[in-house]
Amino acid sequence: MAYDVIVIGGGPAGLSAAVNVRARGRSVLVISNPMEENPLWKAELVDNYLGLPGLSGAELLERFRAHAEQAGAEFRTGRVLNALAVGDDWYVSIGADVESAKAVVLAAGVARARKFPGEAEFLGKGVSYCATCDGMLYRNRPVAVLGYSANAPQEAEFLRSIGCTVSYFDKPKKCEIQGGDKAERVICDGEAAEVDCVFLLRPTLAPTDVFPGIALENGYVGVDRSMATNLPGVFAAGDCTGLPLQVSKAVGDGLTAGQSAAKYVAGLAKRQ
Repeated sequence: MAYDVIVIGGGPAGLSAAVNVRARGRSVLVISNPMEENPLWKAELVDNYLGLPGLSGAELLERFRAHAEQAGAEFRTGRVLNALAVGDDWYVSIGADVESAKAVVLAAGVARARKFPGEAEFLGKGVSYCATCDGMLYRNRPVAVLGYSANAPQEAEFLRSIGCTVSYFDKPKKCEIQGGDKAERVICDGEAAEVDCVFLLRPTLAPTDVFPGIALENGYVGVDRSMATNLPGVFAAGDCTGLPLQVSKAVGDGLTAGQSAAKYVAGLAKRQ
């Protein structure tokens, strides 16, 4: 099914964007990790959100999610790997699947992990961000899984089920990927493994990994007053657009981004 808008991220900014897309009669799909993986979920007390003091982060997220569900937003749990523009459509890959929309709101928070030495160099040459997508290319071969996401153990088990010998590293702090023309070994926290592929499974990818060519400002996604990025049809909201990293700011960003995305889609419809 094609949607009017895809929202990447199920935190305050993404859910606010989804509610405002629906308020303008447009269909919206929210793609996110489980709520329990959102940093806000772990906050014991959020006391500065206007009108709702004294709630935990989990309680706030549950209320935001319920609002978006009541508004008619659709949801899908998964990790977005990349997005590609074809004409007026954006195709967004979630694992091995693809969804499409006329506009995208990026609200995936801050990708806090820096790339490891060798990660960018060997991407596509023995480094992958999705075991269920690329695992069959390495069937019955030695691989490594660097597990940072909640579903990393399941992806590692999938690799074992297709005959791979899996070296599993649970949230290693320091890693290096080495090789010649392709990745050949990984060293994590002093432990080395000879492998044909390293599956690096993080909850969130950097915006430039998902949207090649997206402009950054001081390390954050650059946006204008309408929360539009430099890429046509792509808007951004929340922590990924910069400080302050607060719920109130994220919700406001999401409102603007959702309105702008819906307006953008309406403009496309008028041209067709």
